[in-house]
Amino acid sequence: MIHTTMFNPTLDELITLALNEDIGGGDRTTAFLVDPEARGTARVTAKQELVVAGMLPFMCVFEMLDPDIEIVHLEQDGTSVGSGAVVAEMRGSYGALLTGERTALNFLQRLSGVATLTKQFVDKVQQFPASILDTRKTTPGWRSLEKEAVLAGGGCNHRMGLYDAVLIKENHIAAAGGIRKAITRVKELKGPHLTVEVEVRNMNEFKEALDAGPDMIMLDNMPCHEVKQAVMEAGGRIPLEASGNMTLETVEMVAATGIQYISVGALTHSAPSVDVSMIIQPEK
Repeated sequence: MIHTTMFNPTLDELITLALNEDIGGGDRTTAFLVDPEARGTARVTAKQELVVAGMLPFMCVFEMLDPDIEIVHLEQDGTSVGSGAVVAEMRGSYGALLTGERTALNFLQRLSGVATLTKQFVDKVQQFPASILDTRKTTPGWRSLEKEAVLAGGGCNHRMGLYDAVLIKENHIAAAGGIRKAITRVKELKGPHLTVEVEVRNMNEFKEALDAGPDMIMLDNMPCHEVKQAVMEAGGRIPLEASGNMTLETVEMVAATGIQYISVGALTHSAPSVDVSMIIQPEK
């Protein structure tokens, strides 16, 4: 049930909203000080080691403001760069470069932050068979962008939303009257293309879920010794996912249990933005 296809029909609307939020009735400073005919060159430089992500919305910001902008250099999403590396360079309207700077950098810094943190988690578990998954704990309106950034960092996408997979959690289980009842009912009602995952909190619930035959089981906040036991009992018959408060300090211990998937909400809800700078100079 791991997904890699993005669904983002509203990127233009999102960028338009972000630009309107920043520009409002007009970029007063640029209007006062910059000749509308002036041309300039902008260079974006990394000030730390990072994984690049968000280049599409970054460039779309400038293309909306200046359809004739010229790309001189652009790193690809997923590229690891060091401090001092040139991430992007463009030529175009001096005013458009100034007006779009902050909005474009907000996309680039945030999404590169997600990719950079994801790579740190992926590197921690590289000697084990575990894959790092994202979650739905995303910035409203940014989900597809943040999930693309997870891919850029070497992670994998979990379900995109509530519509493309079934994930039976504790509140659903309570509503259905138990784990077996919930799984059985969903299997009877779902179409052939929907996968069914169920969340369990202990070994008793795990055994009940395993017997009911879902497509995947999530082990929620279970200690490592129980995760290892669940992996052994599943015996490869069904993929398992470990979830709950994963950190860079703990994820390696969880991966060592042999679990196939580890979901990390922090990838998208706690990733710090990366540090980059953008210098704009008049074209000579």
